[in-house]
Amino acid sequence: MNLDALHEEMRQWRRHLHANPEFGFEEKETAAFVAAKLREFGLEVAEGVGSTGVVGTLKRGSSNRAIALRADMDALRIAEQGELPYRSRNPGVMHACGHDGHTAMLLGAARLLAEEGGFDGTVRFLFQPAEEWGRGALAMLDDGLMQRFPFDEIYGLHNMPGVPVGHFETAPGQFMSAEDNFEIALQGLGGHAARPQATREVLVAACALVMDLQTIVARRISPTDIAVVSVTELLTDGTRNALPGMARVLGDCRSFKAEVSAEIERQMRLIAEGVALSYQCAAEVTYTREFVPLVNDAELTRHALAAAAKVFPPEAIRAEREPVTASEDFARFLDHVPGCFVYIGNGEHSMPLHNSSFDFNDAALPHGMGFHAAIVRERLPAG
Repeated sequence: MNLDALHEEMRQWRRHLHANPEFGFEEKETAAFVAAKLREFGLEVAEGVGSTGVVGTLKRGSSNRAIALRADMDALRIAEQGELPYRSRNPGVMHACGHDGHTAMLLGAARLLAEEGGFDGTVRFLFQPAEEWGRGALAMLDDGLMQRFPFDEIYGLHNMPGVPVGHFETAPGQFMSAEDNFEIALQGLGGHAARPQATREVLVAACALVMDLQTIVARRISPTDIAVVSVTELLTDGTRNALPGMARVLGDCRSFKAEVSAEIERQMRLIAEGVALSYQCAAEVTYTREFVPLVNDAELTRHALAAAAKVFPPEAIRAEREPVTASEDFARFLDHVPGCFVYIGNGEHSMPLHNSSFDFNDAALPHGMGFHAAIVRERLPAG
């Protein structure tokens, strides 16, 4: 097929998706667009899998083996900045993480494989909702994904700002961290700003708590373990001349081991109780585990690298990428089958992910599509 024409189509798809972003579990127009394209390419299509997920199935030959390729479809509640001609038409929502590009690349691979074949077996194209929530993969699995559309292994990718376009990175073993969320509510007695002695105000306590939480990683977790504790919000019911009687400290934690996550929670509860006692207020800690660690299968990582070698030059392939403390709910699929997750470059000068001026680099589209097609042909060889 004419690859230049396909690349241009992918660019148009990507920009259409960028202009029409939808938040997690609200991807109705996106899902309809994806399903229509897959049917146009001749795939079997199931919609509404895990709420708004789409599964396309493509079979060739006689093998009973099946693999899955996954892309995420959801956008973020961020107001897009800048004057792109295809900027978001949905106020307050934008594709600030490149899921528009991920979807376009997987659609391109579906069309390429449908027209050219070159494999023997079944490919499941998973278009997943609500990755940013950490709920979309679970929703598809809870909706019977593995029973209705079985597969033996799974592959996924993400664009990476700072990495040159045309570069590829992965690694066996621990690759992306778990994410835990926390909220610590401090309750005291608010009052007039002129009479602090008549109150048990909680703002000073909250500030002390924010600082003390930094000691968890610095002093209470082994330096050989990777851990991050980040306070992201501090909210109170105070105003300019009123001391607050309530404060909420919120944030998230990253780790790769269950025992490290458990220790972070234990230390957080101890610190919160101690701070509350010293400032004569009460503390309540809510701690939840949102994402599990993403661990790449060693053997399938070798196959992913072999597939990448057919798309990327040797000097552009990084086979031992260090783990990152971002999280990805692709890991939920790895609880059921082995797989491998990889990064492709979005450009050295790309804005960061989740930035209001981020834009997926269209020059990366052929590389992601090429990897998807190559891993299918690597794992489901024809003839």
